[in-house]
Amino acid sequence: RFELPAPLADPIENIRIHNATAESYFVKAGDYIQIQDVDGRQCTDFECFSARKLDKGIEHALDVTTTRTLMGHAYPMPGLHAKYYDQEMVPLVEVVQDTCGRHDTLGGACSSESNTVRYSPEKRCMHSCRDSWMLAIAEHPEYGLSKRDITHNVNFFMNVPVTQEGGLTFEDGISGSGKYVEFTALMDISVLISNCPQLNNPCNGYNPTPIELLIWND
Repeated sequence: RFELPAPLADPIENIRIHNATAESYFVKAGDYIQIQDVDGRQCTDFECFSARKLDKGIEHALDVTTTRTLMGHAYPMPGLHAKYYDQEMVPLVEVVQDTCGRHDTLGGACSSESNTVRYSPEKRCMHSCRDSWMLAIAEHPEYGLSKRDITHNVNFFMNVPVTQEGGLTFEDGISGSGKYVEFTALMDISVLISNCPQLNNPCNGYNPTPIELLIWND
């Protein structure tokens, strides 16, 4: 519905991720990744793993607690504090540009369990980002990912302030059509990305819309 800005480069992959779906894919070291909001205020769960570790049967995902500890910030931003790490403090990706500047690293991807705990039956999502990830993992067994209950992912474009009492609140996203995050892979990585189907809070503006994924190299 909106005219998106021109791609930052000629992409080798251009994937449109629609509501309540997910993609799993492989990105080579040095390649660039752009995650773009297409038609509204849409959030997307993102997770990645070192492909070298996966080859050894080790699943160490991007870890937001380790990342916050090392970067001294709620989420990495372009500049000196721009890297996302796994639990062994191995840097996986580095943020190059961020035209939104507000994201969430406080919680994991939504699941049927978290929906049950937080919402009354009439407000629960019938599908969760974890459900979407499980389908994407099953479609690509060659990436070496196993089914998981929850991961400490980053949720791009989601606005989750912390109250003075320590509660997490869901506010209107400050993203919009054409807003994006661009980062570069610091090693070969396997990636999971989902389009959040939430309709029971304002994180998506009560109107889930697509996410676009672009990958290119120098």
